[in-house]
Amino acid sequence: MNDKELRKEAARVLDELPAEFREQLHNIEIVVQKRPSKHQLAEMDLDSYEEVIYGLYEGVPLPDRSAFDPPILPDKITLFSEPLLSDFPDRDELREQIRLTVIHEIGHYFGMDDDEIEKLGY
Repeated sequence: MNDKELRKEAARVLDELPAEFREQLHNIEIVVQKRPSKHQLAEMDLDSYEEVIYGLYEGVPLPDRSAFDPPILPDKITLFSEPLLSDFPDRDELREQIRLTVIHEIGHYFGMDDDEIEKLGY
C-alpha cells in the first residue's frame, strides 16, 4: 500500500464505526508519514525509533474540551507507514493492523488511556 491507500483504509475504518461514535468525531485529520518525528517521539517520552509505533493521536481529548476554549486545530491521527508496511507485508494483516491502530487512537480522542484501550482489545 502507498500513503494514499493507507489514508483510504483509515477513512474506511472511521466510516465503519458505529453511528454513536462516528457522530462524535469532528475535525479529525488522517495523516500518513514514514515514522515519528523527533518532536513526536519526545511527546511520547521515547528517545529513539527502537520502540515500534504504528499510530499517534494528537489533539485535545473530547472530555478535556470546554465551550469556553478558543477554536482548536484539527485533531490528528497519524499512521506511520514504515513500521506498518515492514511488520505487516500481508495486505489482509496490514488492513487489520490499520483498523486496530485507528480504533486505538480514536480511544485517545474519547479520553481513554492506553490501559483502558488495551482492556478493550485495541
